[in-house]
Amino acid sequence: MSAMQSFGETRDVIVAGDHEQTIKYCTEHFIAAAKQALADHDFFTVALSGGSTPKEIFNRLTSSENRSKIDWSKVRLFWSDERTVGPDHPDSNYKMAMDAGFNHVGVLKENIFRMVGESNIEENALAYENIIREKVADGSFDYIMLGMGNDGHTASLFPRTHGLHSLDRTVIANFIPSLEAWRLSLTYECINKSKIVVIYVLGTGKSSMLRKVLIEDYQPDVLPIQKIGTPEHRALWIVDNEAAKDLNSDS
Repeated sequence: MSAMQSFGETRDVIVAGDHEQTIKYCTEHFIAAAKQALADHDFFTVALSGGSTPKEIFNRLTSSENRSKIDWSKVRLFWSDERTVGPDHPDSNYKMAMDAGFNHVGVLKENIFRMVGESNIEENALAYENIIREKVADGSFDYIMLGMGNDGHTASLFPRTHGLHSLDRTVIANFIPSLEAWRLSLTYECINKSKIVVIYVLGTGKSSMLRKVLIEDYQPDVLPIQKIGTPEHRALWIVDNEAAKDLNSDS
């Protein structure tokens, strides 16, 4: 694993090794953060992400090897974004996380807060804000998991969408013209208020975009993920060797 590198005032990057080493590092990082939060205030609020890398991490966290390392009865599960599908739909981020193991580690039913995206999306965005206000101290999650799309989006904050300019909101219904679809998403304001924000980027297919986001011009309307992180709450990017291969190149 390489040492942590800083990219500007808002982003730190750790190259954790090959794919397997990186998944292991991500899993251990989550467990350590959960233990710290539980020691500090006796609960752990986390917003989960969709995607293949989080699914691998979920599988590891809930495996027989690791599940006993966290008191899951004190974990409050939220989501960073959701599609306009029901909880049993194969595209549901909620279903993916539960099927990957969170349905059998002892998370209390009353501590699982899925985003309801299948109907009344604007109303349900406001309802989710109210849940966060009630269940997340000061609206500041202990841990938010994010990924990076091939177009530079994160959560469901897509390029050139109205949600990038939402003010004084925690959760929004964001229309994505390129997909002709609505999504529920946490906002920049909510994400950047969180104690720990982790962005996972693995695989050679993400290497050119990772370089563009971290090194090239700051243009968050085009590359929304560039706006994640603040000087007070720096975003931690955990990447593997393949994704990082272009970071130190001059071309």
